[in-house]
Amino acid sequence: MGIIILLVVGGIVGWLASLIMRTDGQQGIFLNVVVGIVGALLAGFILTPLIGGAPITSGEISIQSILVSLVGAVILLGIINLVRRGSVR
Repeated sequence: MGIIILLVVGGIVGWLASLIMRTDGQQGIFLNVVVGIVGALLAGFILTPLIGGAPITSGEISIQSILVSLVGAVILLGIINLVRRGSVR
């Protein structure tokens, strides 16, 4: 059951991050889920030790973990845009 929740929350986080970064038209559902989960992993390794709490990849779903995962997904999309285009939108 935990993997299903991770996929659903990862998809929502990836979709919100793609709306923030204005890349939603280029991404499908699968890529939104991947961006959400990889962004959560990125946030779990980098941001969570700095501010405390637990990432969504640990199984804890809270407002703080969702916001940290969203920040991680936005950072991931910013890095991808920087590598692809040479600038962040």
